[in-house]
Amino acid sequence: MIGRNSALFLASLSCLMFLSSITNAAEGEPPQVGDVIEDVAVKNLQGESVKLFDVAGDGPVVILVLRGYPGYQCPICTRQVGQYIGSAKKFQAAHTKVVMIYPGPGVGLTEKANEFLKDASLPENFVFVTDPDYVFTNAWNLRWDAPRETAYPSTFVLDPEHKVLFTHISKTHGNRTAPADVLKVLSEPAAN
Repeated sequence: MIGRNSALFLASLSCLMFLSSITNAAEGEPPQVGDVIEDVAVKNLQGESVKLFDVAGDGPVVILVLRGYPGYQCPICTRQVGQYIGSAKKFQAAHTKVVMIYPGPGVGLTEKANEFLKDASLPENFVFVTDPDYVFTNAWNLRWDAPRETAYPSTFVLDPEHKVLFTHISKTHGNRTAPADVLKVLSEPAAN
């Protein structure tokens, strides 16, 4: 039997937990491991609206959120994209697509994305899309709202049912997820 003081304590704790969950929901959190993600519109390199999961395909997917175009081409993003392209055969062997999202202001973003890729040839299991005016970035609560910033550089691994298996969100320009770390997640039984 619970005493009066214990019952009051449990009731207070429940109220605090409820209010905390409301606050967290209001603040908006990025996707967490275990969350099932809803689809969102992005744009392909021709400027056409497409659904993220239509371009991601049926298997596991790695989503790389780049800094996009904060007024210049991010050299750390360039290096990260090069590392992932260099591991393309390993991602293909894991039956995984890599979707790179390039956010920024809508006007001229497609041109800046094509400039970012320059002469790069994307492997068939790689997709590069843009996020004009931060529709995706805001939906996933990844907006880095500071001067000369766009989105927090982030990496997500989703299973075929769009459940989050892995997240890494960098609150700095560096601290990116290496391809080897993502491939390790993909090799674990829950990812297959």
